[in-house]
Amino acid sequence: MFQIIGYIVVGLIVGVLARFFYPGAVDMGWIATILLGIGGGVIGGFIAGLLDGKSGNFRPVGMIGSILGGMLLIFIVRSLS
Repeated sequence: MFQIIGYIVVGLIVGVLARFFYPGAVDMGWIATILLGIGGGVIGGFIAGLLDGKSGNFRPVGMIGSILGGMLLIFIVRSLS
């Protein structure tokens, strides 16, 4: 239970920071921001696994990798729409 709350809190922090550092306005609500932060952590972990040579295994990347993953996620979603 506490892990889920932790994921939500960290996802919110990472999502807000990814939106802050991404150039231009990013309009989304609180839930989308939390999902952005969690998704950024997953994408950042996947990319770190690819760069590490462990065939793309997911792994924790920390706050900076998660923020960069969130910014990449914003870029991908904006490119598709």
